Amino acid sequence: MNAIVSPADLKPINIGGVIVDTPLTLAPMAGQTNHAFRALCREMGDCGLVCTELLSSHAIHLKNSRTEAYYDWTDDERPFAVQLFGSDPAIMADAARAVVALGANIVDINMGCWVPKIAGKGAGAALLRDVCTATTVVQAVVNAVDVPVTVKVRSGWDADTITAIEFAQAAEKAGVAAIAVHARTASQGFTGEPDWDIIRQVKQAVTRIPVIGNGDVRTADDARRMLEQTGCDGVMIGRGALGRPWIFHHIARTLRAGEVSPEPTPQEKAAMALRHAQLAVQTTRVNERHTVRELRGQLTKYALGVPGAARMRDQLVRAETLADIEATLIPVAEGRLEVA
Repeated sequence: MNAIVSPADLKPINIGGVIVDTPLTLAPMAGQTNHAFRALCREMGDCGLVCTELLSSHAIHLKNSRTEAYYDWTDDERPFAVQLFGSDPAIMADAARAVVALGANIVDINMGCWVPKIAGKGAGAALLRDVCTATTVVQAVVNAVDVPVTVKVRSGWDADTITAIEFAQAAEKAGVAAIAVHARTASQGFTGEPDWDIIRQVKQAVTRIPVIGNGDVRTADDARRMLEQTGCDGVMIGRGALGRPWIFHHIARTLRAGEVSPEPTPQEKAAMALRHAQLAVQTTRVNERHTVRELRGQLTKYALGVPGAARMRDQLVRAETLADIEATLIPVAEGRLEVA
């Protein structure tokens, strides 16, 4: 079988001197992209860059101990980006300096989050309503650190405020090293169809920096179409990776060689979910109960497809300890599919 795209389409990306070997990246997702999941995506192969969950610049500035629990990155994830949100240039700059001191390879600015508790305070995607303010925030962060600064944006705030193209040009002039574009507006959330043409327009509008496309990439064919239709330099995968940390390797293998990897077996999926849970508990900076409760929503995304799957899902969403999770997943991982 012939490769779907030329291997040149999967060439490394240079983000301000940080080389991303495979241009398939993990999107930052609140409540999802903790260390354990990021590490799994990297281990499975061909995930060129991972990013932390969004962190509050204000909380970092105030040295909030609860936020420090999310400083969970390790050297084996490199290269990695730490994502910050906020609207005050000075506080964003201070937070950027703090995470760089803790080892961040890249500082990413969140200008895509549309949820009210973020956007309602003028941060996240709300910044796209005012390109001047957004650019001021970017410039402050770029001036504050000596590592590359990137930005993740939406197409705009709503259908009447499509600002990604204008902002990308301003951000490039301010010294941003790359921009990722989720091809929906903030008002869409995750509804409706993404307009990948916005990614193409952003790519044409900038002259020096890589553009990474994002929005409903779940298969190798989706990635191929995004690369071909938009000319983007890389593809960012978010929800399509949840419960599927192997997606990056599968997509890369198909795009490079035309070889379609089979879906993991239920036994393999259960083993990966089990490793996800064990790694999360081993590396957490908070207590086990909090970690396990966060894992509930993560582990149920591993679609096991075995007899008793509905009952197992119910057990996982009620789990309070790692032992509870192991009791549910070990029988499947060991090939004993029946649920006691």
